[in-house]
Amino acid sequence: MSCFVYVLRSVDDGPTKTYVGWTNDLDKRLRTHNEGTGARSTRGRVWELVYVERYLTRGDAMSREWHLKRDKALRAQLRH
Repeated sequence: MSCFVYVLRSVDDGPTKTYVGWTNDLDKRLRTHNEGTGARSTRGRVWELVYVERYLTRGDAMSREWHLKRDKALRAQLRH
């Protein structure tokens, strides 16, 4: 089973935000975030998928997610 690391960008009014996460099902996870039932920090916003990487193991995906969450330069670039 593939795992995905993804970056979302907010598309609603207000300052643009990014969110980094991992999942086994990208479509379902994006839908969950946009329905307001995903992570607490994503509630109340509309999100679009702007970056995806695929991994073969959950551990690899979780490790990459940890690194992307701390990559401020990449996240700033993806806000535009």
